[in-house]
Amino acid sequence: MCVKSGTRQETMTSVGIDLGTSTTQLIFSEIVVANKAGSYMVPRVDIIDKKVIYRSPIYFTPLLSPTEIDTEAVKRIVTNEYKAAGITPEMVDSGAVIITGETARKQNANLVLKALSESAGEFVVATAGPDLESVLSAKGAGTDTFSEERRCVMANLDIGGGTTNIAVFQKGTILGVTCLDIGGRLIKIDQNKKITYIYSKTQALAERHGLSIRVGDIADIDKISRLCEIMVEICAESIGLATVTDELKPFYTNDGKGLPKIPPINAITLSGGVAAVFYDEDNLYSNDVFKYGDIGVLLARAFKNSKAFRQIEIVRPTETIGATVVGAGIHTTEISGSTISYAEGILPIKNLPILNVGDENEAEPAKIATSIKNQLSLYKTDGKLDQLAISFKGDGYTTFNELQALADAIIDGAREIIESIRPLIIVVEADIAKALGHCINFKLTNKKPVICIDGIRTLTGDYIDIGEPVCGGHVLPVVIKTLIFNS
Repeated sequence: MCVKSGTRQETMTSVGIDLGTSTTQLIFSEIVVANKAGSYMVPRVDIIDKKVIYRSPIYFTPLLSPTEIDTEAVKRIVTNEYKAAGITPEMVDSGAVIITGETARKQNANLVLKALSESAGEFVVATAGPDLESVLSAKGAGTDTFSEERRCVMANLDIGGGTTNIAVFQKGTILGVTCLDIGGRLIKIDQNKKITYIYSKTQALAERHGLSIRVGDIADIDKISRLCEIMVEICAESIGLATVTDELKPFYTNDGKGLPKIPPINAITLSGGVAAVFYDEDNLYSNDVFKYGDIGVLLARAFKNSKAFRQIEIVRPTETIGATVVGAGIHTTEISGSTISYAEGILPIKNLPILNVGDENEAEPAKIATSIKNQLSLYKTDGKLDQLAISFKGDGYTTFNELQALADAIIDGAREIIESIRPLIIVVEADIAKALGHCINFKLTNKKPVICIDGIRTLTGDYIDIGEPVCGGHVLPVVIKTLIFNS
């Protein structure tokens, strides 16, 4: 869809499909967009209204085995929910399939994504690693907006089935992310109250604290409650609410790292399935603590009763269980031309996530380099860097010396991309792409494929398609896709 200059509005239908460790959900949204830029300005398409028009029930993510997703069962869920919503794939203008948590590590995760994107419409398709998932869930919870409105430091803990994703924002700007292997379905319990599964780290933690909890045992509420209290203490340590102990380090997902040095956190939001129980008193204090076949209720109680978490303000999020993605949104076809620079044989490229430098970092080249370096970890899956595009406005970089300094900053910040097999892709708003592309190519002695396009406005969280050159190679068609968060 293309929204032309002026303030003309258009309404779109979008769908978000979230495949998580524990649950799968679809949400259909109606989104109103308008181009607020003048006739001769860079298009600036903004979302001016959005509403959820259909939410599916929340399903347990179907699995064939502990390492394999049931693709056909997932497709049946999606097909049935399209019918229930009264929507066909042809009616959907845009959408996103986001696969997160432990599900993203299943051996056939990419095949599932491909099957869904082919059968349900045109989609942004993303396997979110733990770092990116932390950002997605925090934005869905509204933590970024809350921190900006309150002018403070806020953290979101997205407590799911297999992991707790943590993101910290200061006045709307991301400060850091981390992820812990702590969640509500790391112990599973059947209808007879018998334990059927314990995650290895959870089992080891119980043993270190003298708690006898084993597969085949009848679930002991007191023992599991104590174990949940210990897991909550680890969460508190991870965000500076408690003194760090030796228990914390082993629980970082994929042997990851903790948060960088940040100011004290002023408030938090909790999202995810466990948070949904936390905010629901009837569920939280239900007599049937194993009603979901896991320890989610007891883990929610442990958060509620934690001394560490009671010392800080807990703000109710915009979304709890649906925080990771509420919908997916706008496709705007734009043209980047006249000053583009691109390597032959690379295009077209679809569904590139955008790493945006951030307005506050653009004034100084050194800050641009640092911003790129700090954010690259968000775009890794199982430690491997995914293809991405780096974006910024580029205002104030017009002279030869300024462009040279900008090129040096990009090369410094993007060294990991340059040393990989991935092309270096730059998306800039200001009319400097050709000159900047030439500078970068010269400094890299033309040994790295570089694509540099301008006239395009993007933000972190956007995805971009760059088509094959048209008009004799002078212009490139570009499609920007913005995930619509409930923030």
